Amino acid sequence: MRIALGQINTTIGDFAGNSAKIIEYAQRARSGGVELILFPELSICGYPPRDLVEQRWFVERNREAAEAIARQTQGIAVVVGVVTPANTGTGKSVLNSAALLRDGRIAFTQSKRLLPTYDVFDEMRNFAPADSQHLFTLGGKQVGLTICEDAWNDKNFWDRRLYGVDPVEDLMRAGGQVLLNISASPFFLCKRELRRNMLATLARQYNVPVALVNQVGGNDSLVFDGSSLVIGPDGGVIAQGKSFEEDLIFFDTESLKGDIRQRDETQEGSAYAALVLGTRDYVRKCGFSRVVLGLSGGIDSALTACIAADALGPENVVGIAMPGPYSSPGSIDDALGLAKNLGIRCEQIRIDDIFGAYLAGLKPAFANCAPDVTEENIQARIRGSLLMALSNKFGALLLSTGNKSEIGVGYCTLYGDMCGGLAVISDVPKTLVYRLSRYVNRDDERIPESTIEKPPSAELRPDQKDSDSLPPYEVLDNILVDYVEDNKSPQQISRERGYDLQVVRSVTRMVDRSEYKRQQAAPGLKISEKAFGFGRRYPIAAKMEG
Repeated sequence: MRIALGQINTTIGDFAGNSAKIIEYAQRARSGGVELILFPELSICGYPPRDLVEQRWFVERNREAAEAIARQTQGIAVVVGVVTPANTGTGKSVLNSAALLRDGRIAFTQSKRLLPTYDVFDEMRNFAPADSQHLFTLGGKQVGLTICEDAWNDKNFWDRRLYGVDPVEDLMRAGGQVLLNISASPFFLCKRELRRNMLATLARQYNVPVALVNQVGGNDSLVFDGSSLVIGPDGGVIAQGKSFEEDLIFFDTESLKGDIRQRDETQEGSAYAALVLGTRDYVRKCGFSRVVLGLSGGIDSALTACIAADALGPENVVGIAMPGPYSSPGSIDDALGLAKNLGIRCEQIRIDDIFGAYLAGLKPAFANCAPDVTEENIQARIRGSLLMALSNKFGALLLSTGNKSEIGVGYCTLYGDMCGGLAVISDVPKTLVYRLSRYVNRDDERIPESTIEKPPSAELRPDQKDSDSLPPYEVLDNILVDYVEDNKSPQQISRERGYDLQVVRSVTRMVDRSEYKRQQAAPGLKISEKAFGFGRRYPIAAKMEG
C-alpha cells in the first residue's frame, strides 16, 4: 500500500484555507498513485484551538469542512484531524478525532484516548477521551490509527507511564499490521531525536511499519517542526519529511521504501529555523506584514533583527536606535552596521532631552533621593513608549528582544524593553544567543563582530555591565536550566554543579520574585522543553522557598 504524509501548515479557525491545502495535497498524492494520505491532528481547524471548541459554530464548521473535503477527494482515502461532538458523561462536549474520508463520505472515525495535561497541553479542559478503539481495513491491511499522545505511553520506552491504558498496545493486540499517527507535536531542542527513538521502539516491538505525520508552522507561542517520519519494523527510518517546511512524502508498506529529505540536525540550525518560522507565522497569522524593533547595538537585538529579516524580508523590518546619555559611540555604530549588513531600515531617535524632561518633572518628588535603578528604568520606558508609538502609527508589530536568562531573573523593565507583541528570543538563554549569533555569521558577517565580542551591558548608567548584577551567563544559564526546566532545588543544584549555595539561592529568588513581570510579558516562541509562559504556571503571590 502506498501512503502519503501531508505535512501542512494550518491556521487556527481558517477552515477555507486549511481545507484548500488538504484538497490540494490529496490531489497531488492521488496523481502519484497513492491509496491513502494522512494529515496532522486537527488539521481541519488548526491546533491548538483551545476554548474555540466551546463555540457551536466552530464544531459545526469542522463537520461541514470534512464532508466537503470528502466530496472533493474521491479516488484516494484521506485521514484528517477534526473536532467531533461527544456523547459521553464527562461534561465535555467534543472529541479530538481522526476521520477517514473515502468514496465521498466520512467512512470511519477514531477519537483520541490520551489527553495530555502538562506543560503547554491542557486537552482535558476541552475534550472528552475516547473510550474505545477500532482498526480499519485498507489495501488488505488492518490499520491502527492513533492521534499524537496516543503513541506516547509505551512501557518499553518510558521510565514512568502517565496513563493506565496504552492505545497502541490495544490496537496491535487486535491484529494491527500498520500503525498510523496524526500529530501536532510542538518542537523543542532534541524533540526530533526523542520522537524518532520513541517510534523506533514501537516499530521494533510490534514488528510493523509506523508512520507519523506532524503539523508544521507556528501557532501563537508554539512552533511545530513537521519532521514527519516513517519507521520500518527494524527501527530504521524509511521516510522522512523536511523540518520547518511544508512537505509531501510517499512511502510503501510492502517495499518499506520512501522519500527521505535532508535536514539540518544541529541544535543551532534547528533552533534558528524554529525562531524564523515562529516569527513569520505569528506576524502573518496575526494580520501584520511589517515589524519594528529597538536596535541597541547589543547582541540580543542584533539576533532578533536577523531572525526578523530572514522571516519577513529585510524590506519589512525597521530598526530604531535610541541612544541616550550612557550609550557608547560603539553601540550606535554597531546598530547602524547591523542594519546595513541586513539591508533593513534604521532610524535614530535620541532620548537625552526626553530623559532630561522626565528628571526635571520628577525633581520635586525625588528631592533628597539618590539616583538608583528608577532612573535606569525611566530610560527603558522612554524607549518602550517610542517603539509603541511607531508601532501604532505605522501598523508594524513591535518585537521585544529580551532573552530567557534576563527574563528569568527579571533583568528587564516592565513597560520598557518588555514592550511588544512578540518576544522572539524569550526562550533563548544568553549562552545560546551567542551560539546562534555565530551561526548567523557562519558564511559572512551579518552581526558585527564587535557586537559579539563586547561585554553585555544595558548602558543605563556609566560603565554598566551585566556582570555587575548577575553571575557569569554560563553559570546563570546552568542554574536556570536546573531550576526552571528540571525542577531541582537550590541545594541540589549547588551540590551537583559545585556552585556556591548563596549564588544559586540568589538566582532562584530572582526567578521567583519576577513571576509578576513574566505574566505581563508578550507571548514568546517556545524552543526549550520548559519555556516561561502558559506551559509554566506559577503563582505570583506566594512563598516559593521552603
